[in-house]
Amino acid sequence: MLLLGASGSGKSTLLAGLAGLLEGGHSEGVLRVEGVDPRGARDRTGIVFQDPESQLVMARAGDEVAFGLENRCLPADEIWPRVDGALDQVGFPYGRDRPTDALSGGEQQRLALASAMALEPGLLLLDEPTANLDPDGAALVRAALERVLDGGRRTLLLVEHRVAEAVALVDRVVVLQASGGVIADGRPEAVFAERGDELAAAGIWVPAHPLPIPTRRSGGAPAPQLVADQLAYRFPGEGGLAVGPIDLEVRSSEALAIVGANGAGKSTLALLLGGLLRPTRGSVRAAGSLASRSEEPVWRWPARGLAAGIGSVFQNPEHQFLTGRVIDELTLAPPHAGRSAADARARADDLLGRLHLDGVAEANPFTLSGGEKRRLSVATALAADPAVLLLDEPTFGQDRRTAVELLDLLAALRDAGTAVCFVTHDAPFAAALADRTLRLSR
Repeated sequence: MLLLGASGSGKSTLLAGLAGLLEGGHSEGVLRVEGVDPRGARDRTGIVFQDPESQLVMARAGDEVAFGLENRCLPADEIWPRVDGALDQVGFPYGRDRPTDALSGGEQQRLALASAMALEPGLLLLDEPTANLDPDGAALVRAALERVLDGGRRTLLLVEHRVAEAVALVDRVVVLQASGGVIADGRPEAVFAERGDELAAAGIWVPAHPLPIPTRRSGGAPAPQLVADQLAYRFPGEGGLAVGPIDLEVRSSEALAIVGANGAGKSTLALLLGGLLRPTRGSVRAAGSLASRSEEPVWRWPARGLAAGIGSVFQNPEHQFLTGRVIDELTLAPPHAGRSAADARARADDLLGRLHLDGVAEANPFTLSGGEKRRLSVATALAADPAVLLLDEPTFGQDRRTAVELLDLLAALRDAGTAVCFVTHDAPFAAALADRTLRLSR
C-alpha cells in the first residue's frame, strides 16, 4: 500500500503507531497489527524512519544489520549470511567494517533498510526510503522490495514522493487528509485517473503532474561570489580524497545544481563551500560583492560573517536548530547580520507565511513533521538574506504544494541576484530550477 498525503497529514505518525512506537498523547479508535496491539507485534514489524540517522546505533555497518538479529537470539552461524544478504539486496557499496559515521545520507538510508529487511518482518513500514538515494540506488531498493514482496508473504506500507516509480510496487493507494480522515482509497490506476488533478491541486504527489518551471525574471548577469581553486577534502584516517580536486564558481543570479551518486562527496562539497569545513587542499574565497566582507578563505570567517553572507541548509535539518520555538529560530540570525529586531520579525513573518509554517510559529522545532523541519531549516538560512544560499536536499520530505512554493521562492531569490547552489537527487526539481549542473562521480 502506498500512503500519500500533504505534509503534516500524519503519514509518519501512522507508521510509528503501526510499529508500536507511539507513547503518550491523545488517541481515538483502535489500531491492530495481526489482531493485537502493535506493541505486541513488534517482533513481526520492521520500520525505516524518514531520518535514517536516528535509527543507527552501532559503529560498523555489519554490526548495525546484525544488531536486530542478535536481539532476536539467532544463532551466530545464521546471522552473518543474513547480514551479507541484506546489504547486497539494497546495493550497499561497502563491506561489513565500514564505519557508520562515515556514510552519506543516502548510504545511511540503504543501511537502515538492510537492517529492517534482514529481520524478514511480516509488515514492512518504509518512510521515504529512496528520498536521499541517487536514481541507480533508488532502482536497486525498488528491485529489492519486489523480491521481498514476491509471493505475498509480506505486507508493505510505503510513504514515498517518487510516486511514478513506486506505483509498480503497490496494489492500493490511500490518501490522507491533513485535517484527518481519508481522501481516496483504491487501486492506483483508478485513484490517479479519477482524482489525479484534484490531488495534485491539494499538494499531493501524483504521476503525470510535473513541477511547473518558474518564469525567469530579468536579473543581473551572473558574477562569481565564491571561487573554489583546486578544492579537495580527505576525511581523517582515510586514504583517498572524498572530494576533488575541484575548480568551481558559485555565481550571483544563477542556480547551480550539484548531483551525483551517493557517497560522491556532494554534501561535503556544500560544507566546504559554506566555510564549515577546512579544506585538505586548495581554497574557497569570496569574490564580487561578497569579497568586501573578508579576504580570508571562507573557512576562516567568524560565525557572524558566515551567517550574514553565506546561508547553509544541512541535509539533516535538526542539526541547525538552536532554540525552543520556531519563531525564535527565524529571528536568531538577522541581528547578527545588522538587521533591527523589527526587520527580523517582519522577515520571519513573511517566511512563515510563504513556507506554510505560520500555524507552528510557537511550536518546538523538534516536534515538527519531517517536511516542516526541512522548510524551517530553509527559512532560517533565508532569514538573514545571504548573498549565497547553499542547500542540501531542499525537497526532502516535501509535498507537491510546498515543493512548488520552495521552487518559486528559490527562483525569485536567484532572479533578484542571490547565488543559489543546491545538492539534490530530485531530478525534476533540478530540471525546473538549475541554470547549471555539476555532476560528481565517486
